[in-house]
Amino acid sequence: MARYDGRKVFEIRPVKITTEFTQYAEGSVLIECGNTKVICNATVENSVPPFMKGEGRGWVTAEYSMLPRATQTRSPRDIQKLKLSPRSAEIQRLVGRALRSVTNLQKLGERSITIDCDVIQADGGTRCAAITGGFCALVLAMELPLYSYVAAISAGIVNDTAMVDLNYVEDSGGEVDFNFVMDDEGKLIELQGTGEERPFSKKELDDMYELAYSGIKQLIAEQKKAVGHLFA
Repeated sequence: MARYDGRKVFEIRPVKITTEFTQYAEGSVLIECGNTKVICNATVENSVPPFMKGEGRGWVTAEYSMLPRATQTRSPRDIQKLKLSPRSAEIQRLVGRALRSVTNLQKLGERSITIDCDVIQADGGTRCAAITGGFCALVLAMELPLYSYVAAISAGIVNDTAMVDLNYVEDSGGEVDFNFVMDDEGKLIELQGTGEERPFSKKELDDMYELAYSGIKQLIAEQKKAVGHLFA
């Protein structure tokens, strides 16, 4: 079937990772996945949260936010509501979990690394872009003890057809929606999915996994181009 932007069902959007995008952060990238653009900045601090003091381990966490005009209509800033939106809170926890899963926190020592993910333009897949770009910012921040690469991509069922890397139109109109977080061997780190409009079969899930793994390999190839020379 023809997709909204002319891609094949197995094609991901063009990916561009620009390193050292901002001046002050220890690690900084701009990741562009089609029309979705996210700035990921990593900050290193020589301390850990109170609940981890004295354990000799480090911590990796994330914060996520979307600029008011990242979408077609303006969204109010979280600060206006004096609390983080449930969506932002969910996404930043996801990003933090994904990045911690590939970091040897024991070897990191009592240091904290915060990845700030700021969406400047959204066209679907912002949480996936935040994980993929956030990993690159993490690598750039310091010589980290990392187990593997990690990236994330969406897949779904739209008009009864499995496809990968959904843009906003596909994501909002699809029957089934998934986010796959994987390492470079195709092992699942986290899987988020739901039958938005209908139940889905095991075969459809397998089809989405295969499409997602193909897309993950392409994303990790772009990560390697950007930060592969620094990967420890």
